Amino acid sequence: MDKKQKNKLQWICLTGAVYALILIVLHVGAGGMLNFFPVNFLLFLVPYLMVGWRVVRKSLVNIRHGQIFDENFLMMVATFGALAIGEYSEAVAVMLFYQVGEFFEDFAVDRSRRSITALMDIAPEYANVEQDGELRQVDPEDVQIGDIFVVRPGERIPLDGVVTEGESILDTSALTGESLPRSVHTNDAVISGCVNGSGVLKIRAEKAYEDSTVSRVLDLVENASDRKARTENFVTRFARYYTPVVVLAAVAVAILLPLLTGVSWQQGLKSACIFLVVSCPCAFVLSVPLTFFGGIGAASHMGILIKGSNYLEAAAKLKTVVFDKTGTLTRGEFSVTKILPADGVNEEELLAKAAAAEAYSTHPAAVSIRRAYEETGKTLDTSGIGENTETAGHGVAVVVNGRKICAGNRKLMDAEGVAVPAVDTPGTIVYVAEDGRYLGALVISDTVKPEAKKAIEELHAEGVTKTVMLTGDRKESGQAVAGELGIDAVYTDLLPADKVGKVEELLAREGRKDRLAFVGDGINDAPVITRADVGFAMGSMGSDAAIEAADIVLMDDDTRKVSKTVRLARKTMRIVYENITFALVVKIAVMIMSLFSAANMWEAVFADVGVSVLCILNAMRMLRAK
Repeated sequence: MDKKQKNKLQWICLTGAVYALILIVLHVGAGGMLNFFPVNFLLFLVPYLMVGWRVVRKSLVNIRHGQIFDENFLMMVATFGALAIGEYSEAVAVMLFYQVGEFFEDFAVDRSRRSITALMDIAPEYANVEQDGELRQVDPEDVQIGDIFVVRPGERIPLDGVVTEGESILDTSALTGESLPRSVHTNDAVISGCVNGSGVLKIRAEKAYEDSTVSRVLDLVENASDRKARTENFVTRFARYYTPVVVLAAVAVAILLPLLTGVSWQQGLKSACIFLVVSCPCAFVLSVPLTFFGGIGAASHMGILIKGSNYLEAAAKLKTVVFDKTGTLTRGEFSVTKILPADGVNEEELLAKAAAAEAYSTHPAAVSIRRAYEETGKTLDTSGIGENTETAGHGVAVVVNGRKICAGNRKLMDAEGVAVPAVDTPGTIVYVAEDGRYLGALVISDTVKPEAKKAIEELHAEGVTKTVMLTGDRKESGQAVAGELGIDAVYTDLLPADKVGKVEELLAREGRKDRLAFVGDGINDAPVITRADVGFAMGSMGSDAAIEAADIVLMDDDTRKVSKTVRLARKTMRIVYENITFALVVKIAVMIMSLFSAANMWEAVFADVGVSVLCILNAMRMLRAK
C-alpha cells in the first residue's frame, strides 16, 4: 500500500469516526438543539463534505467538460436527494461506503499492476564490456552485435547471445515461470533477463538490445492493456448508455410513483435516490477489466505472455489446436539416421555430395547433413561451389565444380526430372541427384519433445475437441509422430502456403462461438499464426517473425503451457461472468424493491458498494491463480 492509499484510508477512518460520534450523540439523546433541523443538517454535513467533497467536485468538473453521466454524478444526485428529504444519515453512509469501495478498487488495481510491473525487474541496468584491459559497465543499448560481454555471478544477462567461455547455472524463472535452473556451457545460446548463478560467463551478443528477449517481453507486457476483450468493450459501452437511461428512469420513478400509487412525494424522491444508488455500474466497470488484468498478470508469472485481454477471451473458447511439428512438438534437432546410396554409389560419396549441396542452407535438415559429414573427420570444401538456388519446401540446387547437384524432397526431384524410388523409413527423406542422375537418399529424423504427449493429453482434458498437426514431412514420418503423441489429425507434405490454406479449411468447419489456435515457432509459421483465431509462438527458440505475429508467447517453448493458457482463460471468463451475473441479480432485485417502497438506503448501499467490493475481491482471485 503506497502513501496515497494510506492517506485515503486514514481519511475514510477519520470520517467514519466523526460519523459514528454524531450517531452516538443523537441516539443517546444529547439534547433538543442537536435534533433541530438546521443543527442536525450541519452536523451531518461535516462528515459528508469530509468524504464526499472530492466526488462532488469531480462530478462538477466532468459536467463542465461535457461528461455528465458517470458514477460520480449518480452519487452526487442520489446523496443530494437524500439530504433534500432529510435522510442525512443515509446520505453520509452512501458517500462513505462509496469511498470504501473506491479504496478497495484502488488497492486491487494497484496490486494487479504491481504483479505485472514486477516483471520490469528483469530489465538489465548494464552490461560488462571489456575495454582497455578492464571491465566497464555500459548501457545494454550500446552493446553491438558480435561484442563480447561478461556476466558475473548474481548478475542478469543483458542481451541474447552465445556463451564463448565459461559454464554456469542460470535462473530463468523471471522469464519462463519455471523454478528449475538451467545449466549452460560453451557454445550454448542464452537469453537476456536470466540471472547468472555460479560461474563467470563470456557471451557474444547475437542480437541488439531492442531485439533481445527481455526487451520484447517488456514491450509485450506494457502494451497488453491496449487490446480489450469483447466483453470488456461491451461493459464499457453498456455503462456509457446505461447511466443516462438510469437517470431518466429515476426521474420517472420520482414523478410517476406518487401519481400512480398515491405515496408521498417525499417517498417518491426517496425511491428515486435508492434507484440511483443501486444503479451505479461500478461493479461491472471495475471488476471486469480488473479480472482480465489479473489474468494477464498471472499468465506472465507462468512464462506466458498474452498481448491483450481479447486473446485471453478467445483462448477460453478454443476447440481446435493446430501444431506445427518441427521445433514445436519435436526438438528441431535433426540427425542423419540412415544413408541409402543408389547402385554404384558408396555412402561416403553420397554424404559428401549432399553436404556440398547443403553447404549454405540454414534449414535444420541441411545443418544435420553437414554435421554428419564433419563427424566423418573431413572438412567441407566450399571452394568449388557456384550458383546456389534454394526453394522453400522443396530443397536446393547447387552447381559444384561445374556439376549440378540437387538435394531435397520428391517434389524437387520431379521438377528436375529425376526418378526416385519410394523410401518407407519414417523420417524426412532428402533425395540427392547429380546432373539428373539419382545418387541416393538420406533419412533425417527429429526427436519428439518429452513433454509433447502430456501437452496433447492436457488439451483434451481441458475440453479441446480436436488436435491437428501440420508438417512438410512425408506422410509416413508425420503419421508416426502423430500416432506417438495421440494427435487427432495430421496433414503432411505441406508447403508454407499450404499450411495457411489448411488452417482456412479448419476455420471454416468451426462453430460460430468456437475458436482455433495455431502453435508454431518458425519464420514460415508467421502467416499461419496470424490467420488463426489465437496464435501461439515459442518465445525462447522461436523466430522473431513468429513472436511478432503471435497473440500469445510461450517463453520457455513448453507446449504444455497451451493447456495452461486455456485453463487460465476459462477461469478468467468464469469470474467475469460470475461478477456480471451477481451484480445484475442483486441490483435488479433492489431496484424492484425500491419501486414498492420495500428497500431503504442501506440496502441500496449494499447493492452498490457491497456488490462492487465483493466483485472486486472475486476478481482479485486471478492474482493468486496457479
